[in-house]
Amino acid sequence: MGCLLQINVTANWGSTGKIAEDIGKLAIDAGWESWIAYGRGNPSSESKLIRIGNDWDMKSHALQSRLFDNHGLASSKVTKTFIRQIKEIKPDIIHLHNIHGYYLNYPLLFDFLKEYGAPVVWTLHDCWPFTGHCAYYDYAKCDKWRTQCHDCPQLRSYPASVWLDRTERNFNRKKDAFLSHPDITFVPVSDWLKTELSKSFLSDYSAITIHNGINLDIFKPSQNITKQGNEKVILGVASVWDKRKGLDEFVKLRPLLPDNYLIILVGLSQDQISSLPAGITGIRRTENVGQLVDLYSMADVFVNPTLEDNFPTTNLEALACGTPVITYETGGSPEAIDDHTGFVVPYQDVTTLAEKIKIVCEKHPFDSIKCRERAVEFYDKQKVFKEYINLYNQVLKQ
Repeated sequence: MGCLLQINVTANWGSTGKIAEDIGKLAIDAGWESWIAYGRGNPSSESKLIRIGNDWDMKSHALQSRLFDNHGLASSKVTKTFIRQIKEIKPDIIHLHNIHGYYLNYPLLFDFLKEYGAPVVWTLHDCWPFTGHCAYYDYAKCDKWRTQCHDCPQLRSYPASVWLDRTERNFNRKKDAFLSHPDITFVPVSDWLKTELSKSFLSDYSAITIHNGINLDIFKPSQNITKQGNEKVILGVASVWDKRKGLDEFVKLRPLLPDNYLIILVGLSQDQISSLPAGITGIRRTENVGQLVDLYSMADVFVNPTLEDNFPTTNLEALACGTPVITYETGGSPEAIDDHTGFVVPYQDVTTLAEKIKIVCEKHPFDSIKCRERAVEFYDKQKVFKEYINLYNQVLKQ
């Protein structure tokens, strides 16, 4: 069929790396040669792999970002080496994911992509491509990105700068680089992000929403469920817990729930676990997917009080295990559920959040079968990611 090159900060690790891996597997099954170029880790993959730079290069890039607000503008030498590798493998499609993450020089990459001329597909997992600094801006309630970033209110958020504010320059550099390529198809992973994209300097490009998908053979209702008495289990899961993911919201929620309601949070650091109030149990991040499936299945409700997000896969995993979801009205998070599978609560309305949790736990308005059916219909990765293969064939014919 052709040669596919995906570029992402990780390969077969983390949410975006696993998405790239799954797309690569489907491409191989469809007869493509599949490559994944990545910036960090030591992954295994069914695709052929290219490591862009090394750990030292990443640390140097991160330091420059922190000192000079220079994210995506370092790593010149390793990016030039990578460009030579691209020329050797001659991909027919170049599929970008997260090109931020301290490993790549995006002006150099886009100078090459414009000259190379192959169509580019760019999956947007966050908002970084059209801001002067941040990956998300909801929490800061900032809309400068719509016209011109400057005087960033989130300078110390990822990718943090501890000294200089060059957001105005960074915004213009991105605009110049990304608008230079005439053949990009953007793939936001939520309708919310597609709407945000339409308000940005990238609004004239073609865009199609392809939601994230999960492995329904792994995430499914578990039989290993043990609960004590009238205990109600409220589950929260994140790869990294911080204010953005809603850790403080759970702390505020705890006093509003009865004593027999146990909150379990997965993915916390040991320091975070040590500081939790009574009634909240913390679990370190687990690579044991079976344990995670058991927790999803055991929970009466999955709660996602995220304060800024695109389309979190944890919602999908919970649904696939037959568990209803309650989420704040944040970004694309509400898109995972409907009236038969969960509640959407106004932003940071902890009182209403507590009320909805009690309704789910005591009145059981949602059927676990309906939750599973929604996951099967809309979020089966085998079906969802085939849309990328169709997109590749489509853009090649244009």
